[in-house]
Amino acid sequence: MSDSLNKAELNHFLAQQASKSQKKHLNHKFTRWFKALLIPLIFLTACEFLVRNGYIDAYLLPAPSSLWQSFLDLAHSDLFAHIYISTWRVLFGFIIGSGLGLIFAIWVGLSKEAEAYLEPTFSAIKSIPSLAWIPLLLLWLGIDEGSKITLIAIGAFFPTYTNTVAAIHNVDRKLIEVGKVYRLNAFQRIISIILPAASPGILTGLRNSLSLSWMFMIAAELIAATQGIGYLLSDGRETSRPDIVIIAIILLALLGKITDTLMKLIENWFLRWRDTLQK
Repeated sequence: MSDSLNKAELNHFLAQQASKSQKKHLNHKFTRWFKALLIPLIFLTACEFLVRNGYIDAYLLPAPSSLWQSFLDLAHSDLFAHIYISTWRVLFGFIIGSGLGLIFAIWVGLSKEAEAYLEPTFSAIKSIPSLAWIPLLLLWLGIDEGSKITLIAIGAFFPTYTNTVAAIHNVDRKLIEVGKVYRLNAFQRIISIILPAASPGILTGLRNSLSLSWMFMIAAELIAATQGIGYLLSDGRETSRPDIVIIAIILLALLGKITDTLMKLIENWFLRWRDTLQK
């Protein structure tokens, strides 16, 4: 009888602890969301007050409450077509640019000869501002998709290249020596040792490349485009519609955050072995 009472008390105690832990987790999550949303809510409230009371002219900054109707008007026209075309350009340019960045970075990171030939040129090209490429790309490729994709690929190339080269150079040489002891050939050492050891730096470069792809996409669409979020920004400026400009900026922030979150999830999945080592 006493044993059954002790078990019941133990189960009751464990249930209480689990309930407390769950409540603590929910409170922590609520507090984190509250802190994250506090500044934007204060800013939006201040903008609403200042515009509604005439302190700021509506043609310069529309009231946040009026943006919803503008968004609905855009949604009923061609807003989602603009979002689709911009996202497609970013992803396509990112895949091309970061893919080439990985190939050249692995080559340069593993070959002193390749580094001597390629690194000075890439370092010089990396310093060229994005807007400087646009006139040349328009002359070579016209205003079609080719020039836009190429500009985005250029933006995606260098963060991946730079971070991957640095990550490969920082791989512990002892690991490579272990591979030699086990008589792994060069290709096996690259696949089994060097790339896994350098993967945190490589994935960081890919995330940076994706962020820069969005920036270069805007640069491309602001100059020569008839569709896309960058075109919405340009069209809003030319037609004196700050509401369209602000909606386009908000869309860019949301899409950038979504894609960065997806890349973070992919990064966590590839680096799940770190959690195993920490345990």
